[in-house]
Amino acid sequence: MKKATVILIVLIAVVFSIKEVGTTSVIIKGKASWYSQNDPGILLTTANMERFDDSQLTCAVWDLAFNAILKVTNLENGKSVFVRVNDRGPARRLNRAIDLTKEAFSRIADLDKGLADVSVEII
Repeated sequence: MKKATVILIVLIAVVFSIKEVGTTSVIIKGKASWYSQNDPGILLTTANMERFDDSQLTCAVWDLAFNAILKVTNLENGKSVFVRVNDRGPARRLNRAIDLTKEAFSRIADLDKGLADVSVEII
């Protein structure tokens, strides 16, 4: 009886720990900004040594693996964009969660605004 109870508990724990395929999880909420090839100090290559191209749907974030796919949603208007991590940043002192390329940011917010409150999910 005790062995069956232990097995049942283990099975319940496994069931509740399995993540369904295709689900996402919010990992970051905060400010998003954008950066461009025309900004002072922007290097020709990203942190993973790709050529920086602000017309691509990529981003800079500190704590996620390169090539992770993220869904970034503007909390004000509900617009979303899928981006790939290929750079590090933003500067932590600026208190932002993620830097999007000019193209990616323009899909969820007005470039003139410069910042947007977002949620970031790993896909």
